[in-house]
Formats: sequence, C-alpha cells, structure tokens
Amino acid sequence: MTPTLVRNHRYADTPAPVDTGTRARDWAEIQERMLSPLYEAVYERLEVGAGTRMLSLGCGSGLALLIAAARGARVTGVDTDHDRLALARERLLPPGMAGPGGRAGPGASSAGAPARLVGGLPAAAPADGAPYNLLTAFDPIGLTAGDGEELTPALESAVPLAARGATVVLTGWGPPERCATAAVLEVADRLANPSGGARSGARRPARRDDLEEVASRAGLKPDGSGRVSCPFGYADLDSAVRGLLSTGLFDAAVAATDCGQVAKEVAEALHPHRRSDGTVWMPNVFRYLVCVC
Repeated sequence: MTPTLVRNHRYADTPAPVDTGTRARDWAEIQERMLSPLYEAVYERLEVGAGTRMLSLGCGSGLALLIAAARGARVTGVDTDHDRLALARERLLPPGMAGPGGRAGPGASSAGAPARLVGGLPAAAPADGAPYNLLTAFDPIGLTAGDGEELTPALESAVPLAARGATVVLTGWGPPERCATAAVLEVADRLANPSGGARSGARRPARRDDLEEVASRAGLKPDGSGRVSCPFGYADLDSAVRGLLSTGLFDAAVAATDCGQVAKEVAEALHPHRRSDGTVWMPNVFRYLVCVC
C-alpha cells in the first residue's frame, strides 16, 4: 500500500514527500520568484538592512535570503528540505567560500554579508553572535488543514534565539476570491480525496484569522499586517505545471493517483488562465502579519 504523503511546510520535522533534485530546481527556477513581491514588501516596510540579523524558517532555495543579503542583512536560513537547501548554498555560498557550519566568508553573498544555512529545525540554528532581531516564515500557510499547527512549534523553538522585542513575520494565502490559483489547487484535493470525506491535510479556503491564530498560539503580539499582489506568471503551460507541482501542494494527489494524471488535470485547470501568446497568468494576493516576540 502506498503511504499517504502529507504536505510538509518545512517548519516541522515530519516525513517529507520524495523530492528529486529536478523538482527542487523547478521550485528554485520557476516557482520561488512568484513570492518575491512579498519578500520585497516586507523588507521595505521593516527597513531591512545592515542592522538586520535575520533567521528564515523554511528558507527553501534561498531567494528571500538573497534579497535580504543584498540589502546588507546578516542572514541565516533553516530548512528540512535538503534538496532546496543545497540550491540555497549554490546561491549564497559560492564554492571555496563556505566555512565551518555552512557560514559564508566575506563576499559570499551578492552584497558581501555573511550568510549561514542549516539543515533541520530552528533550534539547530542558534544565533552566531548577537541574537536575531528578525524571524521570518515565508512559506505561506492557510491552504491545508493543520498547516498552522506545523508552524507553531517551529516559532516556539525559534523565539528563544531572538532578541527580546524582535520582529516576527508570518505569511499566508489571501482570500480565495483574490487568488486565481485557488481554483487550480482544487485539483489536488479532488484527486487525493475522490470520496469527498474529511482527511488530514485536506485543502481548505484560507481564513481571515489564520495568521493571528498562529501568533496567539506562539505567544506573539501582532503589530500590523499587509496584503501583497503576487501574480503567478509562467512562460508556457509546461512551466506552469512544473512550477505548481514543485510546491508540494499536489503530493497527496500524486500518491493517490500518479504524477502523469495530476499533471494532465492541472494543465486542464490552467487553460482559462492561458493568454493568446501561450503564457499563463494568475493574479493572487498574499497576507503578512508583523508580530513582536
């Protein structure tokens, strides 16, 4: 019997779906950049720069770290997905410039700021010197039942590594009516759960207070929020399918059927979003919540 694969937000040390290097690279080269407007908006609001000591939970292949480092921040990323983390090292730690513990030497990032990448949970990434003053969780929650519960213990283990009064940023999907991708993601739940019954990890619409509930459980004090437009734009249908499958949101569907069927049905669901030139365009809105620990 094929085991059920659960969506892993990389905030928890739970069994992750098999992720080949190809899929991780699809994330890094196609999908991750879709969230760059979110990263930029948060950094602009918080004035991230040379005085920032940031710990990124679920840092993935490192684009958010790279953008922060380009602004002069000292960055540390932690993730349980070793394929994505390997790509982050390629971006932030050029060959020959990584020192003990995965820390980059001077000039290793695009802005010359030291960077550190750690595999595992937040507790494995204690601050190198002064405590962190910014914690970020840029892997958006709010699409599957229980994904906020995965984030809560990660925050609880990360907060002790931060300075008193440090800023914490949580991110999530916006309302379904503002996210064109939500309709495409329905394919994942339909294929994974053809009977329509309740199941762990099932997709659900993002709720208005998802981020606030996580903040409350983690003992954080909300201090502002915002919404950011993050359209998903792809060069062609094949890129769109590869990018979406790289998110992990379709893993349970693949386990219940097979990758070929999932890819076929995702492609069909994307047809309303194809433009005359063959590109695919889906407007989306994401939320972020700024908290103080």
